Amino acid sequence: MLQLTELGNRLKEARLAQGLSLDDLQTMTKIQKRYLVGIEDGNYSSMPGNFYVRAFIKQYAEALNLNPDEIFETYKTEIPASYNDELPQQLSRVKTHKPITGGNSKIFNVLPKILIAVFVVGIASLIYYLVSTNVGSDTNESVSKDNEQVKIEKSQSLEKVKGDEIGKEKKKDSNKENDAAKPEDEKTPVEETPKQELTVVQSSGTNSTYDLKNADKFVVKLVSKGQTWVSIKSGEGKTFFQGTLKTGATESQTVDLSADSTAVIRVGNAADTDIYVNDQKLEYAIPATANVQNITIQHVLKNE
Repeated sequence: MLQLTELGNRLKEARLAQGLSLDDLQTMTKIQKRYLVGIEDGNYSSMPGNFYVRAFIKQYAEALNLNPDEIFETYKTEIPASYNDELPQQLSRVKTHKPITGGNSKIFNVLPKILIAVFVVGIASLIYYLVSTNVGSDTNESVSKDNEQVKIEKSQSLEKVKGDEIGKEKKKDSNKENDAAKPEDEKTPVEETPKQELTVVQSSGTNSTYDLKNADKFVVKLVSKGQTWVSIKSGEGKTFFQGTLKTGATESQTVDLSADSTAVIRVGNAADTDIYVNDQKLEYAIPATANVQNITIQHVLKNE
């Protein structure tokens, strides 16, 4: 029990150091509060089984940004083993497949012959289709060429008549025009404002990093579709908001970080949390099913 208490004490101290209550942790991990208390007290008897004990400890560690592998290695003699010992019992319940009967084997013998016949018929149909298509296309091409020649001759005649008429009009106006026609001024292309870019540059575990480019401002908005615990800090560690967002009460939080170059966001329930950067919705680099996520957004200035 001493080592179990040491595990519980380590997790509890890490939780208190981050200013989180058991209610906050319950919101972040979706684990019932009584199970969280059991983990801290080293009392696993109230939990459904060894698999859930290990899963809850893993989620608890990830919520506190601790390394679950290191936790399991350090306290491997205290944490219950996985459910591998239950596998023999489950495997004994699996029914064996029925043997293939003689009737089925006859079908398998005939099946290749049927497939070969279908293949031959398909090849013959394809050859017929290609031959008929080519013959039709040659005929259509010859007809279209004849029509094209007639159209060219007609268009040339019309252009000649129009050219004579235009020449006469130019001669009438030649006395009035002293300067040759000037070329049309070249239009100055309008520079388009570069579109804002929010791209993933790195993701690992529960941590992901984004670059924000071509943005004149840096406004972050968090919207909850259910209930979630969030925090928003600057790169220097200044806290702008930390608490619970939930529908019907405080369901969103907006922070202007234009004076800062980095935002550090921690989300306890990503599936129920939408993040907007200058009204552009952030796409999670890590699936939202991973409840606890640490997101860093770096505002890259235009002159950088």
